Amino acid sequence: MFDPKAKTPQASFVKVAECLYRNSSSGTYYALVKRNGKQIRRSLRTQDRKLAERRLKEFRGQAARLSTSTEDRGLTFAELGQRWFPIATANLKPSSVDRIRRCLKSLNKPFGASTLTGLTRQDCETWAARRAKGIAASTFNQDLIVLKGVLQYAVDSGLLLDSPARTLKRKRVVDKPILIPSVSEFVTLLVTLEKLDQRARNAIPLVKLLAYSGMRLGEATHIIWREVDFERNSFTVSGGEVGTKNHLVRVVPLFPTLAAFLQELHQAQSCPDSSARIIPIESAKKAIGTACTLAKLPHFTHHCLRHYFVSNAIEKGVDFKTIAAWIGHKDGGLLVAKTYGHLRDTHSFEMAQRL
Repeated sequence: MFDPKAKTPQASFVKVAECLYRNSSSGTYYALVKRNGKQIRRSLRTQDRKLAERRLKEFRGQAARLSTSTEDRGLTFAELGQRWFPIATANLKPSSVDRIRRCLKSLNKPFGASTLTGLTRQDCETWAARRAKGIAASTFNQDLIVLKGVLQYAVDSGLLLDSPARTLKRKRVVDKPILIPSVSEFVTLLVTLEKLDQRARNAIPLVKLLAYSGMRLGEATHIIWREVDFERNSFTVSGGEVGTKNHLVRVVPLFPTLAAFLQELHQAQSCPDSSARIIPIESAKKAIGTACTLAKLPHFTHHCLRHYFVSNAIEKGVDFKTIAAWIGHKDGGLLVAKTYGHLRDTHSFEMAQRL
């Protein structure tokens, strides 16, 4: 008989087999094993003897995998995070690696000094309740993914029997309505940028390239002149050394507006080297923000210009599957249809009024 010091201190536990105990009040079976000189107990969450025996066998196997290293017993969350980080980020893009590094830094504030064996489920639940307040769901979910990743690594390495963060739930992400510049708003944006200082005017080629090509920011800033084929009327989106979001290279038709813009830009740059980047700057964020404020436009971003491209393509009658291929989606147009389907419906009704 033993007292598990659990939520039922008055309960009587009867030993029914090796490492197997039964709560005489509830009939629930419990496991009690020893590992590294420490008792480990767990409810087997059943009143069925056969099922309890199977779960006990599984539980003893998990306990047997626990590390016997005295050094590992005192390992802190921060130290384990250092071990996990290079393994988890080995094949990721730099932007993803940087995001995980920021998440780890955030998690080290509440957990860094805690030893793994001292980290409890309640600690994780308290963190989740506090962290979820006042931040975007996507930010919380990214932190949670990293927390679970580190602790699951501890389980897989035999440092923990179970992850104390296993039961934590992701925060529900609410889709925000997409912000798409109208043609007149896009023209106003360009006109306003032209009136600003030279630094802001240097952002105009990037703004146009994003709006005329549908590329993501990283794709647009890494494309080089060699990847534009004026003779075959196409351009290649490789993402440079960083690569595209889905790690696939795509060849896209050189749309008339884009072709005219690139021809003009090529001449303005005095026929640059084929390995030169078309856009020398990394971002137009500040310039766009300033122009939107001055022109009293909505707060457009780089990605809004990608939306602008897609909306124009839809209004021209291009099918979702073709648009998806142009902008680098692998789902055959499902996401485009989900995200922009209402635009086609609206355009259809507007066209119907002309009859």
